[in-house]
Amino acid sequence: MPAYNAEKTLEQTVAEIPSDIVDEVILTDDFSTDDTIGVARRLGIRNIIIHEANKGYGANQKSCYKKALELGCDIIVMLHPDYQYTPKLIRSMCYTIAEGVYPVIIASRILGKGALKGGMPIYKYIFNRLLTFIQNLLMNQKLSEYHTGYRAFSAEVIKALNLEADSDDFVFDNQMIAQIFYAGYEIAEITCPTKYFKEASSINFKRSCKYGFGVLGTSFKYLLAKIGIYKSKIFRP
Repeated sequence: MPAYNAEKTLEQTVAEIPSDIVDEVILTDDFSTDDTIGVARRLGIRNIIIHEANKGYGANQKSCYKKALELGCDIIVMLHPDYQYTPKLIRSMCYTIAEGVYPVIIASRILGKGALKGGMPIYKYIFNRLLTFIQNLLMNQKLSEYHTGYRAFSAEVIKALNLEADSDDFVFDNQMIAQIFYAGYEIAEITCPTKYFKEASSINFKRSCKYGFGVLGTSFKYLLAKIGIYKSKIFRP
């Protein structure tokens, strides 16, 4: 769980994590200004990584994945601790990977009507659909969305990706998906309800625009690498 100021939602999120199949919970705190660390310790989370400065959303995830590999995890689930996504889907996501059906599965807010029903701002919904359409064209894929923050991976996939070459900012998520496709892995999707409320993490319009340009840049880099014109460092071993 990559955390930043998740004090108010962390306990509710952890309460729904299925302990019968989850062996380890890892929380990386990206220099929160609230009591996220205190709440995590009170909840008994054993693996807490503390950043001594705010490094960014991507850097937060890098710390989580590195720790998960150190612990020898076979399946790794990335879940936001802001309770925007329900942890109740973890079983279904992990079983899909454990049974060898797909090596990666993402929880899509766009499949069905979960996004708007859950309160996703209309401009973000339109932004999401437009970017996804362009990305599918450039990357020759058929995902319903590239922008969900709820994902599960086999450890094999994480080991195959050059995550250190990725951004430390929000575009990290998108670069990771591009790397997965470039490495030849398939991605499955599962319908996921979502919740938008005051305590749920979100980025403002200005940062959303910056993210959008980063997403388009990643997709073009993928296309250039695929046709052999230029291979960005994120696609190198």
